[in-house]
This record gives sequence, structure tokens and C-alpha cells, in this order.
Amino acid sequence: MRSTPPPPGRHWDGSRRAHHVRRSLHVSPDSASRLLRCGQGDRCRECGNRIEWYHRGTQRPVSLHPHELPAARVPAVCRWHVSSGVAFPGGDGGSWCRLPHTVVCPARDVPPPPPELTELRRSLAVNTRRLIDAGAFTPRPDSPAPRRGDSAACRPARPVVQLLYVRYLAARPVDEIRCIAQTRRRHRCTSTLLSAGAPAGTWRLVPATATSGQLALPAEVMAIYDLSRLPYAEQLRWRAQRCPQHAAIPTVADLAVADWEPFDPLAHHEHIHNRLPTRTRRPGPTGWAHEAVGP
Repeated sequence: MRSTPPPPGRHWDGSRRAHHVRRSLHVSPDSASRLLRCGQGDRCRECGNRIEWYHRGTQRPVSLHPHELPAARVPAVCRWHVSSGVAFPGGDGGSWCRLPHTVVCPARDVPPPPPELTELRRSLAVNTRRLIDAGAFTPRPDSPAPRRGDSAACRPARPVVQLLYVRYLAARPVDEIRCIAQTRRRHRCTSTLLSAGAPAGTWRLVPATATSGQLALPAEVMAIYDLSRLPYAEQLRWRAQRCPQHAAIPTVADLAVADWEPFDPLAHHEHIHNRLPTRTRRPGPTGWAHEAVGP
């Protein structure tokens, strides 16, 4: 006697079998953001709380609170909404909205938030204290910015970098700019853009102006890290903020937003240094070595 096999799509007792359709995530070629929705998470550098980065057109990305809030609890001037992966100021007419993290960041010395957001800011401050006590977060020291011409200003914390005929303000020193690609373990790559096997730029003194046709400041020069003499592919790699290994794999997703900010000599005047760095760190064959730089 031979048993009758169950029909397709059903268990042995005749009950329906649940089919889980696997769906793969793809980035649309015409999307304003190359990041996957699950890859925009980050932590605030000032308070350690979780944030989410979103593009907002041609301006710099904005950091939003990771959770939606009832629109009735958020003032109209603080409401944001997300559409197709891009953030827009204002509400979308719904009952929920997003909130910029800077409004409730407990580490920022800004005017107190509206009364509706005071409790949220207090809870974020408590979470910051817990992260500090657990050793998971170390706040940055509140030290004054070095004066131009001082010996402490030899290594700019936010240097001006020129690539592809545009000047950008970096978020950290040149030798600390990290790759933003995602590794196989779904972590951010730990490699830096300035590697031992890749060509490096040159520090130069140039007139304190942007590359968009603005007039130079009177009697002002500034130090920039010039990458204009590098091959075009290398400048694209720096602009995409990828290490040489991940630059060769364009299909790898980005896990963070590039830190480049278009340089404005008037808005970023405090980051202008009128002397060349005397020494900068660069990875050598045997580790990190100091190398003198010049024009």
C-alpha cells in the first residue's frame, strides 16, 4: 500500500502551508540617496543618542530623531516628514511627523525646547548619562578652538579639502576620514581614505575664497589640502569617501553619509588657518609615521 502524498502547498494533514516570499533590497538608480533605509542609523557625536541621517535636496543631510512623534505634540516649526527617503521641513498633513535631533539634543547649548518636547530632551539626557557610566560613550571635551597662528593649529580639526575643483570642509582631520562603505558583517569600514598605497594630496596656501566665484577675503590666505593633481578616479574616490578596496566595488552599499560640506569662507571663517601644517600623520609600510609637508 502506498500513501498518497499531500497536495502542493499543504501540510500532511491538509492545512495550508505558509509561503514566505524572499525580497531583496535594491537602491533605485534615480534615488536621491544611495543609502538603504536600514543603513542610515548613527549616533550623535555630542550626546551619543541614536539618530537617522536623511538627504534634503541639495543641502547637507539632516539628523532626525529615530522615532515618529504625534504631530500634535510637536510645534509646527519643528515638524519634518520623509518622502521617498528624502526629508522635507514641515508636516505632510498626517497625524505623525519627524523631529530634528538638534532641537532635543541634551549636549547642545541652545535655547530650551518647547514645553511639548521638554520630557523627550530629559529622557535623552538620562540615556546619555547611562552611556557614559557604562563606558559606551565618551563626550568630546569642550575646549576652545585654537587661534590662527598658534602651534596647536598645526593640524586642523576640520581642514579645507579641494577636489574636483570644489573646496569642501571636512568633518575631521585628513588622516582620520573613514570609509563609509558597508562590510560583509554589516559594519562600517574601518579603513581611512589616506592609505599607504594610494597617492596623497599636498598642503598649499591659497587666497581665502571658495571655488564658486566668490571674492577673496582682504589680506587673507588659508591652508588647503589640495587633491587637484591626483588622477580623476582618485578624486572621485575621495568625493565618494571610500577606501581603495571599496572604491573598486561600486555595488557595495554606503553605511553613512559623506561628511563633505561645501566650504564658505564667510560662514566657516573660524576654520581658516593661515599657516601650513608642520607635520601630519600618514600610514607607512610599518605603521603610522610622521611626514613633513610643505607647499
